[in-house]
Amino acid sequence: MTEKVNVQMNRAGRLETRGSADCAAMNPKELLLYAAAQCAGLTALGIMKRERMTPKNFEISVAGELSTETLRAESVFTCFHVIYNVSCASESDCAKASHALELTHDKYCGLVQMLSRIAPVTREIAVVNTEPVKA
Repeated sequence: MTEKVNVQMNRAGRLETRGSADCAAMNPKELLLYAAAQCAGLTALGIMKRERMTPKNFEISVAGELSTETLRAESVFTCFHVIYNVSCASESDCAKASHALELTHDKYCGLVQMLSRIAPVTREIAVVNTEPVKA
């Protein structure tokens, strides 16, 4: 069974759950994934801010594969997968965002590092330039 949590940056630049999910309705295993998404998101946004760039859109999905077919107390995570999706206003910002996400995932996000001690953590990074193409 797979548990999955999505967070995305709102107009105020804060990360919030996407869709109708809220923390009060999440089970403890979903809350762990939510905490990892928040940690990675806040870490990445902090690095991007130091690089003097703000993404146009930023979304993180964290999924974890459980050891059982149904959610049970004894279910444990066997692997994790993090997907980072970012839209930027320029090629320069895309490079900064990519670098920030790599640093976040590989070095600075404490919860991603903690999860990697529980089970393997894989990642996907998608950075898109929304700047119009010049003719």
